[in-house]
Amino acid sequence: MPERHLHLNAFLMGVGHHEAAWRHPLTDAAALPDVRHFRNLARIAEHGTFDSVFLADGVQVWGDIEHTAAQVFEPITLLTAIAGATSHIGLIATVSTSYSEPYNVARWFSSLDHISGGRAGWNIVTTAGDRSAQNFSRDAAADHAERYERAAEFVDITNRLWDSWDAGALVVDKRTGVYADPGKVRELGHTGRFYQVRGPLNSIRSPQGRPLLVQAGSSEDGKTFAAQHAEAVFTAHQTLDSAKAFYTDLKARVTEQGRDRDAVKVLPGIVPVLGATQAEADRLARELDELIVPVRAVRQLSEMIGVDLTGHPLDRRLPQLPPVQRVNGAKSRFELVRDLAERERLTLRQILSRLGGGRGHQVVAGTPDTITDHIQTWFEQGAADGFNVMPPLLPHGLEQFVETVVPRLRDRGLFRTHYTGSTLRDHYGLSNLAPAAV
Repeated sequence: MPERHLHLNAFLMGVGHHEAAWRHPLTDAAALPDVRHFRNLARIAEHGTFDSVFLADGVQVWGDIEHTAAQVFEPITLLTAIAGATSHIGLIATVSTSYSEPYNVARWFSSLDHISGGRAGWNIVTTAGDRSAQNFSRDAAADHAERYERAAEFVDITNRLWDSWDAGALVVDKRTGVYADPGKVRELGHTGRFYQVRGPLNSIRSPQGRPLLVQAGSSEDGKTFAAQHAEAVFTAHQTLDSAKAFYTDLKARVTEQGRDRDAVKVLPGIVPVLGATQAEADRLARELDELIVPVRAVRQLSEMIGVDLTGHPLDRRLPQLPPVQRVNGAKSRFELVRDLAERERLTLRQILSRLGGGRGHQVVAGTPDTITDHIQTWFEQGAADGFNVMPPLLPHGLEQFVETVVPRLRDRGLFRTHYTGSTLRDHYGLSNLAPAAV
């Protein structure tokens, strides 16, 4: 196997990433509130030696109750349950810096890292959208730039809390009665623009030192933040050229921050619609798109890009969109949708179809060889270090991927045949972090 190999993350979302997945005969929507469903998905991914599983999260009902399978577990709790059902695969959870406190987040991930034996990862989001803010005694979300300023201070604090215990702090000497060496445990005494945190953390240093840090924003603020803090980046692209440009830009920013460019892994999303033949894959893609409820899809798209499209004719092109500078939501996703619509001159109905499978992530319908070729091309042409795999149907699509695509990737020398480490950092080729200097 070459020194550089793929990283695969299984993005677990309900019963599938296609927005109509819950309506398809191959899924069981009754499994959504059942922890056994998610344990099974994690075991499937672990059988395929994936680096990690990932749970997105939000602090609002996404879409509308009438047409959306809206059941969502709190991710730290769910991953703790999954930890006991797996032994190697990494466990990545989304937690927002806008609606959490650094001390709580540091405790949650430290606990998950201990419970799992060093497999925890944190996907850092700032949370766009006013509906989320209105669940936390606020009228509207903070300004985009302010959200990232808050996130930078938040992450600095959590890192220092994880570092507040040195690895050798525990003494546990029953004879002398000394449990811990106070000289190896530090208070923070942090007073900043947004937070005041005394510290130290009330949890000893975890197996990885710090959980793996993941980031998913692709705006200018998001890329700057990722270059400074992230160790893996989840991103969405519709074309190879776009993905290559993002990859080159981000790696350059990482180097400018004085970091090793290879220490930050870029994982675009891919929605693999698999079939034994191309015709079979295309048929499944059509079946799913025919199950889309347009009124629901328009509402979701409106929330995604921060522009109200309700009432706009489905068979007409999008109205004139505002400049991205006026968007206070997810700027990178707004630009992706705008560019897709303009580049291919799509009607609103066509956009809903293109986005229904992965909310802006690339949907690839084809045979196992087609999907494998796609992954290899992006990997070898400087567009990706791996992929955020987003099956349209779960567990069906994940099982197909593990049974048909993973063996082909292994045969081509692109992916591991077995785990060689025990922590998530091991899987990503990163060192477990040493204790901070006193």
